[in-house]
Amino acid sequence: MSRSTLSVIDSQSLLILFGTRDQHVRKIRKALGVSITTQNGEVHIEGSEPAVARATELLERLREHARQHGSLAPEDVDRFLESDPTEGADAPRGPIEVFKPGRLIRPKTRGQAQYVEAIDGNEIVFCTGPAGTGKTYLAVAMAAAELKKEAIRKIVLVRPAVEAGESLGYLPGDLQAKINPYLRPLMDALHEMMDHDLIRRYSEEDLIEVIPLAYMRGRTLNEAFIILDEAQNTTVAQMKMFLTRMGMGSRIVVSGDITQIDLPRNARSGLVDALVRLRGIPGIAAVALTAADIVRHPLVQKIVDAYEEKPRRSRR
Repeated sequence: MSRSTLSVIDSQSLLILFGTRDQHVRKIRKALGVSITTQNGEVHIEGSEPAVARATELLERLREHARQHGSLAPEDVDRFLESDPTEGADAPRGPIEVFKPGRLIRPKTRGQAQYVEAIDGNEIVFCTGPAGTGKTYLAVAMAAAELKKEAIRKIVLVRPAVEAGESLGYLPGDLQAKINPYLRPLMDALHEMMDHDLIRRYSEEDLIEVIPLAYMRGRTLNEAFIILDEAQNTTVAQMKMFLTRMGMGSRIVVSGDITQIDLPRNARSGLVDALVRLRGIPGIAAVALTAADIVRHPLVQKIVDAYEEKPRRSRR
């Protein structure tokens, strides 16, 4: 039997670490087979030597995460439990400061940290990965931070509307009303970074632009942070058109999930093509996020894993 003690400074920190009705430590006890109790501001861990070492390391990382973020969610505990203990779960980089007061955004996985660092150090970044890995969210956060620092003049958020080719004509309303559903995910991310009134004012002043990919043709954008989302649904010609809109002082982030291509079977994805065609060019980086970088509800990672497995043969 091995024992370990972890000091916790105050009762509020202890409450956050243990969770409501001890939900966090109950999860750790069950996963690692250890006893976790608290007395006089200290956390006592008992069990087999490897389990106690793992539980102590895990609680220390969770405590640091709670200190930095001010909270600890059940999905955070799940993620830390499943992560490699030799890898830091939080990025060494400082927080991304956006417009909302007190809102600090940090990469939560090693892959996300590499993504943010790539955006910091390159003019064009391609990011691939499954749903929930923060591809769009972190790119929009970086764009908002750059606009706040006045390092750029505007943010341009772009999305292809592949499905629109067949269904737009059947939707009610004018063209703007028809394309809004395809741009909504970008607006959802933006609303996490700044309040509604500021978004409206910046949109009116042309500091923020959210548009379909087709509207990019013929333009040159200087001193802009340009994000192309759902890029797996661009054709090769569309990707070339988009990338060549880049003007002086601009930066581009292209994100997509190459397992969810909705193009016709005979059309090659512009994202897949660009990852090969532009490999090795200085100033262009590519980051591949995986299921380990999913930070949505824990079930999202299980769903992604299930769809990546070979389908089971159905019973007749």
